[in-house]
Parts: sequence; C-alpha cells; structure tokens
Amino acid sequence: MQAQAESRHSSEGGGRAVRLRSFGGPEALEVHQVPAPGAGPGQVRVRVTAAGLNPMDWVMTADADTAARFGLTLPVGFGTDYAGVIDQVGEGVTGFAPGDRVFGGALSRAVADLVVVDARGDTAADEVHHTPEGVDDRTAATLTIAGRTAAAALAALGSGSGSGSGSGAQSNPGLGLGPDDTVLIGGAGGGVGVFAVQLARIAGARVIGTGSAASADHLHSLGAEPVTYGDGLTDRVRALAPEGITAALDLHGVDTVHAARELGVPDARICTIAAQIEGVPAANGANAAPGALEEIAALIAAGRLRVPVAATFPIDEIRRATELQAARHVRGKVVIDL
Repeated sequence: MQAQAESRHSSEGGGRAVRLRSFGGPEALEVHQVPAPGAGPGQVRVRVTAAGLNPMDWVMTADADTAARFGLTLPVGFGTDYAGVIDQVGEGVTGFAPGDRVFGGALSRAVADLVVVDARGDTAADEVHHTPEGVDDRTAATLTIAGRTAAAALAALGSGSGSGSGSGAQSNPGLGLGPDDTVLIGGAGGGVGVFAVQLARIAGARVIGTGSAASADHLHSLGAEPVTYGDGLTDRVRALAPEGITAALDLHGVDTVHAARELGVPDARICTIAAQIEGVPAANGANAAPGALEEIAALIAAGRLRVPVAATFPIDEIRRATELQAARHVRGKVVIDL
C-alpha cells in the first residue's frame, strides 16, 4: 500500500485520500497524497475527521459493471459517510461558514483529508448538514447511508392500525409505524438495523429482531426482542408474538419477507433493502424524506438514539478496516479516523 500517513499536509498543499487504480476488494485500496480540491460556487470544502464504512462502499467498487451503475470510473475514491469541519466556502453559499462542524455524504470519496460537497445537496452522494452539539464526529460519520436507508425503509411500511396515533408516532411523523405495531426486522444488528430498531421503538412499536444467538445481548441493548434467524423462523416469531406481527423489514435478504408473509403480513407492510421481490416495496437512502438525517442527529444529541461504534482505524489501515466491515459480523459501525 502506498500509504502516506506520516504527516498530514495543510489544506493548501493537499492531503491523503484512499484511491483504487483497479476495481476489486480491500486489496485494491491504496492511500495516496493528492492535490487539495477547491470549493467552487455553491460548494463547501470539509476537512474530514472521521469516515464511516458501509457495505455499499466495497460493493460498488468491486467490479467495473457495478461501478458504472453508480457513475464511477477509475481512478476512484472510497467511502461515502464523513464528518469534519468546513475550511473553505465557495461563492454563493449561505448557511455554512469555515469552522462549522458538519457531516454528510460524498459518494466514493469520503475517506480523504479533504472533500468538496454541494452545500445544497440532498442525496447521500453529495450533501452536508450541521453536526449538533452533543454528537461527536465518529458518530456523525456513521449517519448518512445507514440513517437514510433505515428512515426510508420504515416510511415505506405505510400506516398500520396504530401509526399516527400516540405520542411515539407523533414524534417521528415520517415513520410508517405506531404504538399498535409489532414489527419484525431481519438483520436487526447490522448497520442499518441499529437505526431501524431504535427508530421503530421511538415511534412506539414493538420490535422483534433477527440475528445469531451470539447477537442476542446486542439486540436487547438496541431495544429489540431477539430471535435467531434460519430454519423455523416463522414458528419462533409466532411463539414470541402469538397475537401476530403487523409489519416487517428485511435488511439482509429474503428470509424475513417469507416469514412475514407466512404470518399474514400484507406485502404493502413489508420492505426490503437488499433484494427485489415482486409485490414487496423496496427502499434505499435516496427515498428518505427531507430532514430525515437532521431528525436522527437530533435524536442522538438528545440521548434518545445511540450508534455503537464497533471499531476505529487510522487511514493507513483501510484494508484491514474494510475486511472487518465486509465480513458483516461486526456489531456496530466501523469508522476511519483522519
């Protein structure tokens, strides 16, 4: 790896950035010294302090065909979630100033000392938000992809018998759950599940979350009632909730969808993020309602939602960090410190 981690160059001189010269797995990741990008009209430049990793980071740079679907060409950067401090503001920008703490998304370029983003952007590919007091940079760097995806998936569930009633649902008007709901969340302990479970609980819903036997304590800590995935899932859920479940999210594959259908949940109240199933709504972060990330950040600042950070790595250990994240067994988020 061509790591240049011995010192951090000034904003004027440039900085470090993870780059891929060829598509592939973690072995293709390299740290390079690159020129400093400048903030153009309507843009801000951020001095990144932390970058959170997501499965999509290595999936979309694994091969040329997948990269092309995201508009990526070689050489390409890596990572999307970032947090840091604005150090340059372009012409016409309002609402942001040098020194502001911020977080957001910079598609496949976030693991770098400096990133430039659109001050008016509203998608994870190119956006910036103020980081509230009470939210540290490592936590802020985990929010964009997983937070957007969780919010979009929950909203896609539509209204159940309890949605919109009671103080829980009122505090989260974008969610399709309420106090009368029991929701089954498949892959509840993963990066998106961390947010989905807690947001559903804040909305007042009862949450049953699937995971391995070893993840039971982790799921409990998030507010979910754990159930092991695999053969017999439907029977185990029925035993936990004999009165039935009213909604389901499948954050991993299709097993939770099949169990929910067997338990009588209508397709309109099931949502997937990683699979396409006829009749079942699918969601991704691009579908999140305006203000979803600000609301999540405010919940964290208020102590109502927490994001477990499972591991942190310096930028020169990007390969090891990505291997850990890609294994999908980590309980919480993986963050790169810059």
